[in-house]
Amino acid sequence: MRGASRRGSPLIPIFLIVFIDLIGFGIIIPLLPLYAESFNATPTTIGVLLAAYSLMQMAATPYLGALSDKYGRRPILIISQVGTVLSFILLGFANSLVLLFVARLLDGLSGGNISTAQAYISDVTEERDRAKAFGLIGAAFGIGFILGPALGGFLGRNGNYAAPAFAAAAIAFVSLVLTVIMLPESRPPEKRTEVRQPRILDIAGFREAFGIGQLGLLLVVFFAFNLAQAGFQSMFALFAQARLDFGVRETGYVLAYVGLLAVLLQGGAIGPIVGRWGERRTMRAGLLFAAAGLLASALVGSWPLLLLSLAPLAIGLSIATPSLNSLLTRESPAGAYGRTLGLSQSVAALARVLGPLVAGVLFDRLGVPAPFLFAALLLLGAFFVSRNLQQQPDVVRNSLRNSHGPA
Repeated sequence: MRGASRRGSPLIPIFLIVFIDLIGFGIIIPLLPLYAESFNATPTTIGVLLAAYSLMQMAATPYLGALSDKYGRRPILIISQVGTVLSFILLGFANSLVLLFVARLLDGLSGGNISTAQAYISDVTEERDRAKAFGLIGAAFGIGFILGPALGGFLGRNGNYAAPAFAAAAIAFVSLVLTVIMLPESRPPEKRTEVRQPRILDIAGFREAFGIGQLGLLLVVFFAFNLAQAGFQSMFALFAQARLDFGVRETGYVLAYVGLLAVLLQGGAIGPIVGRWGERRTMRAGLLFAAAGLLASALVGSWPLLLLSLAPLAIGLSIATPSLNSLLTRESPAGAYGRTLGLSQSVAALARVLGPLVAGVLFDRLGVPAPFLFAALLLLGAFFVSRNLQQQPDVVRNSLRNSHGPA
């Protein structure tokens, strides 16, 4: 492992930071659609609200990623987390739909913490260990999504929307303090680079990406993958309310269940899976599992069937996400992980702009299951696109197999 510090593995503090950050984010997921609905927002308007956050993130994330290549990961993480804390505080005080929009725009504009954390991982891991390391961070996502939605559902019962928002602000502040106290810088001054002057909405960077190996094709798959996730996540609370009469509490508990499944996979299973099958095949299997889960979820009429149908969805998302992230870093030019992951997160943000918009319109115009069916078709399309990816060398697969033993 590169860049290890005397304070121990740098993956430990980054795991804790992402974990705590995702608890705060997870609190908001079951809350926000119903919070907006309390101000008489329609599903289409709720889609626009969720898209507003991602629109700001799409513009700002490549800029923050490039800045982290030039100035280091730690200061960018700190700036991003300050914005998150302030946005959650504003969310708690919101007394109108306009203030909800302002809070989400602020959070999106400062939302470079996840891509910068991923770039940090790329700094301190060898290529052969990267999928496993991303799986560890995926486990932090999963644990955060167990505790976050469950806590949000508990605090938001009986329509109390301010309490979850303030709790998210407090948790985000803890993540900020951990970054300041625990996290060593992964890019000392002599290793910092600047491929291009950082800029908001790096169009030139996207054009260049499609000329670098298979990076462009991976970004297409990444876009469809995140578009499907965004459509599912943005309308899940409304879907569960319409189909199963769920409130914030029940929705939070179901999302916590999905997070638990993700932890079980990404906390230990992703290394042996990638070691046996390789990143490309693991990613493609994940796309198919997730598509099957979405198709089944669209048809359920009871909560036991919903839990059953969400299992393949959780499995698919859990194994496809770290594999895709690792493949993206392998195609990245040396020294530009921050910019590449910033571009990928910007692509994901664009998907999260369009996903809620499309899903909200589909929910309004075509009915409750339409967003899930559309998301399943997107994942199937991503699977067929991914079949055009060339076979990667077996270095990563063999190295993982040697380190874990026969899978």
